[in-house]
Amino acid sequence: MNRKAVIMASITILIWGSTFAAIRASLQGGYDAGHLVLVRYLIASSLFLLYALWPKVSFKLPHTRDLLRIVVLGWVGISLYHIGVTFGMETVSAGTAGMLIGAAPIFTALIALIGLKERPNAAGWFGLIVGFTGILLITLGTSSEGFSISTGAFFVLMAAVATSIFFVFQKPLLMRYSPIELTAYFTWAGTIPFFLFAPGLVTSLQQASLEAHLAALFVGIFPAGIAYVTWAIALSNGNAGAVTSMMYAEPVIAVIVAWLWLSEWPAALSLIGGAVALSGVLIVQLLGSRPRQTKQKAA
Repeated sequence: MNRKAVIMASITILIWGSTFAAIRASLQGGYDAGHLVLVRYLIASSLFLLYALWPKVSFKLPHTRDLLRIVVLGWVGISLYHIGVTFGMETVSAGTAGMLIGAAPIFTALIALIGLKERPNAAGWFGLIVGFTGILLITLGTSSEGFSISTGAFFVLMAAVATSIFFVFQKPLLMRYSPIELTAYFTWAGTIPFFLFAPGLVTSLQQASLEAHLAALFVGIFPAGIAYVTWAIALSNGNAGAVTSMMYAEPVIAVIVAWLWLSEWPAALSLIGGAVALSGVLIVQLLGSRPRQTKQKAA
């Protein structure tokens, strides 16, 4: 993988890994969860609109046949995902949320198994079992009531499933649109449901602290906008598998940034679960594909 791809991918992972702490900072500083997702995606939608209208940019509109898929995936991958993450992080620490979202490839593999009939080999099945064991340990570590799953963890798990569905079923669209174009469509579609949270927005903004406002600006501009651009550049300049593998560092960054910024540290059980879940993800990603049979030409 060349130097430019490594730099762009590293910037992306640092931004995305910092997102969880920034969301917690906004929530702790006076933002309501619903108002935060609305403000964040109003900012992101505006950035993509400016990009689309930029004179030197060639930005094509989606085909009519793709509109329904784009809208539904936008609602799942943007609306449902960010509602799950943001409302879940009202009670779940930033590092724990990062670890749960970092385990999303486990759900992706399961959805691909069910929806696309992509059956893993024996190592893949083992990786799925390990991964779900880790996810269970993380969620149990979020509860203060013994061995139970907290409401916040449930919301974040919902977000992990949503982003996995989004990842699996957007693949055909990536063959017809550039990553930036497709991200803009999803962002615009996914922003629409957030207007349900508009009542009381002005009061929430007036009561929020300066740190909360700055954190909201950060999550609106960088993770939802700039990071997608740097990620697209990384993918266009390096091997997709090698670039994507760098995302394994995101939960680690989420834990470290939350510790430095918010003095938050996940429960010991959640940290153990995060290590187990990451092991499962690595097994699924590196060893879990069933080898394809290659046909030989007749002599």
